[in-house]
Amino acid sequence: MFKIFEQIGRYCQLMGKVFSIPEKPGIYGRRIMYEMEALGFNSIGLTAIISIFIGAVITLQMAINLESPFIPKYLIGYATRETMILEFSSTVVALILAGKVGSNIASEIGTMRITEQIDALEIMGVNSASYLILPKVVATVLFFPLLTLLSIIIGTIGGYIIASATDIMIPAQYIEGLFYCFRTYSIVYSLIKMAVFAFIITSVSAFCGYYANGNSLEVGKASTRAVVASSIVIMLFNLILTQLLLT
Repeated sequence: MFKIFEQIGRYCQLMGKVFSIPEKPGIYGRRIMYEMEALGFNSIGLTAIISIFIGAVITLQMAINLESPFIPKYLIGYATRETMILEFSSTVVALILAGKVGSNIASEIGTMRITEQIDALEIMGVNSASYLILPKVVATVLFFPLLTLLSIIIGTIGGYIIASATDIMIPAQYIEGLFYCFRTYSIVYSLIKMAVFAFIITSVSAFCGYYANGNSLEVGKASTRAVVASSIVIMLFNLILTQLLLT
């Protein structure tokens, strides 16, 4: 129990260093653009592939479970939309990105730690925590919500494709369900969650990598810890944010 509080304290200290005033803001701008491409653009393909299949599966499952003459077919499209917006395109996509992006960040920074590159930056008077971590945090917080929007759009398209390719319902009914009782705030809620999750993924993974020590085996362990810790914290904040934003 005390070790958990110790780790939380070290995490807070690290974040204090990360968000200190940068020495050369111009350098950070270039690094942010680089990290957007490395962590954001390179995750578009994975997000799109998973979203289109999940949208199709959700539509199929809803059609099977709501198969009744007393239930309007357009509710299948409505249920698919709500599932994608409220939970999958934010929380589940964040968990997927925790595995892909989080492990990448932890292994990159962990390798720099054990090869003493971070020590070299400190000797040169560079705030290594801010230089290495802040651009990643800013890039993911800005870009990951765009992945959420992409996931919502592609997931609903996947549902439309399966509705058109099978006889489960008329595509026009699916589209009617997509617009039924639509609330713009649901999109805002999903984007807020993903921005918070992006910060969690990046900061927790960077923390695990920054304090890696020993040999190359520790890099793998740091990556594993990053994914596990990020996933747990994401689920915790998913509960907290849902309570705060939807009630």
